[in-house]
Amino acid sequence: MEHSNHIHAATDTASLHKTKKAFYVGIWLNLAYVAIEAAFGLVYDSMGLLSDAGHNLSDVVALVIALIAFKASSRQPDDRYTYGYRKGTVEASVANALILYMAVALILFESVKKLFHPVAVDGDIIAWVAGVGVIINGITTWMLMRGSHRDLNIKGAFLHMAADTLVSVGVVVSGIAINLTGWNIIDPLMGIVIAAVIAIGSYSMLRDSMRLALDGVPRGIDIVKVRQAIASTDGVLSSHHLHVWPISTTLTAMTVHVVIDNPADINTITAAVKKAVIPLGISHSTVEAETSSDSCGTTHEKSQKD
Repeated sequence: MEHSNHIHAATDTASLHKTKKAFYVGIWLNLAYVAIEAAFGLVYDSMGLLSDAGHNLSDVVALVIALIAFKASSRQPDDRYTYGYRKGTVEASVANALILYMAVALILFESVKKLFHPVAVDGDIIAWVAGVGVIINGITTWMLMRGSHRDLNIKGAFLHMAADTLVSVGVVVSGIAINLTGWNIIDPLMGIVIAAVIAIGSYSMLRDSMRLALDGVPRGIDIVKVRQAIASTDGVLSSHHLHVWPISTTLTAMTVHVVIDNPADINTITAAVKKAVIPLGISHSTVEAETSSDSCGTTHEKSQKD
């Protein structure tokens, strides 16, 4: 068992290192691409390229915020922050969602203005520059994919980059279409489509991050099943004062009062309740037990994490 734990810890450390490396690589690659895309967008007066550059810049900011929160979450708790700095990942996910919608507003404003005052653009340049974006965003997306399955903060960065990859593909298509048809209005229309894709794709991120910021039950945790798991634990007569909330984007906590019949079974029952909710996504729980005759006993033990 001890050998297995060492292997698990080593795997987690390696995974964290890869995720951190993905953030650094993604930040520098995207900074370089933003500079290239913005320069070509200004020179060739392309709203498609400028809007995509603005969105990519917001992604750089999002990656930086996510990286800072990711690194802070590994800091140990202290006397002032007894839960550590894990909650920063929640604030980062909220900030990233809001940044996306600020980018949407800016892209819409510029695209609508361009729609009424279209100018000639070079479709070939748009296609080639956006093609570079498909490669850069695709690499970053691939590097963040693994960590996105277990952390909303990393998932936010992953969704930013995945959306950018698709958007860059769209800009390539618009560049080819402009080159074939000569319809310059396609450029601002693509900007509007980009804004719509970002807004729709970011809604779930905004909703989930705001829920965590308000200490709501994290998505993926069924509170009904939690109650059922507690109620079905041997020795539990009933429960009340159940609270489930996020400590971070990856760690969920629970407190609950359970009513038992035999005070001698307090430790066994509370341990069983903690164990019952672990498969449901709750890894940090505090269980207070009391007898049906109001003779109380309590335990406040931190559960073992997966």
